Amino acid sequence: MDNVNQITRREATRLIGASAAGLLLPVRASQAQTKTESSTMLTRAIPSSGEKLPVIGLGTWRTFDVDLTSDNRRQLGDVLSLFMKLGGRVIDTSPMYGRAEEVIGDLTATLGIRDKFATANPSGGGPFLATKVWTRGQENGIRSMERSMVRLRTKQIDLMQVHNLVDVHTHLATLRQWKDTGRIRYIGVTHYESGAFGEMEKIMRSEKLDFVQINYSIMEREAEERVLPLAQERGIAVIVNRPFGGGDLFNHVRSKSLPEWSAEFDCRSWAQFFLKWIVANPAVTCAIPATDKARHLEDNMQGGIGRLPDEKMRQRMVESLRSP
Repeated sequence: MDNVNQITRREATRLIGASAAGLLLPVRASQAQTKTESSTMLTRAIPSSGEKLPVIGLGTWRTFDVDLTSDNRRQLGDVLSLFMKLGGRVIDTSPMYGRAEEVIGDLTATLGIRDKFATANPSGGGPFLATKVWTRGQENGIRSMERSMVRLRTKQIDLMQVHNLVDVHTHLATLRQWKDTGRIRYIGVTHYESGAFGEMEKIMRSEKLDFVQINYSIMEREAEERVLPLAQERGIAVIVNRPFGGGDLFNHVRSKSLPEWSAEFDCRSWAQFFLKWIVANPAVTCAIPATDKARHLEDNMQGGIGRLPDEKMRQRMVESLRSP
């Protein structure tokens, strides 16, 4: 759910130089991969099905809530095309995000993105579209989800999530019916504040979910206490929103140089530093940084490529942000 400030991101990029990919190693692997695999995005399996998803996806909060002028269409089309080319798949949106669903539906249809995704990701079968229901009442929820399908120009949603836990049990009952009839493939719940983790935990224990979506970053680590371990215990996939803390992380490191030892896990930018820290947690399935700029998209995608930090290195990364 991050819309990173352009100036801050540009300053960070100037400090650390251009992005570069290294060897792809799974979280606990020690053997180097072959040269042909060196630019491959790391994937994680959805526990309830075994289907694999790339660990870096694309959020659309604010960034895709635009009128599709010719300039916006070209810019966002470039972002989606590059996302596909670099191995991305998960696109997360919501009716709460203004025009984002409509923009995603328009661009993926008119640019032939779905066909191109299928070609680039033959095992994945196309983009993984995730959206949400955000209203009260069963009938209102049904109408909202039907509108989302029209806006996204699809007859099937890959993942439907109850947004911010609003009327969660009512909507989960409908989501199960829709899943049984094939209108949606997976169901989940979301929130973007750690204050909701107590309620999230109760729902994770009482309901059968495929996904949860939560806020988690190197400076917002509350999810590590119970939610992430519980997700592993219950076999629930985890999508991470706010991976850059709403942009605050870039402000925090504005005057800092990227540590030289970041090269040990193939990291060449602060964006990659923050994303690699997240996806190195084996409970995380996918992080969804939002951007409307191709250069930022390319930088973000490198966060899922190459070696990842082990637990000792992750702690070192945390400590490095505490130092002056």
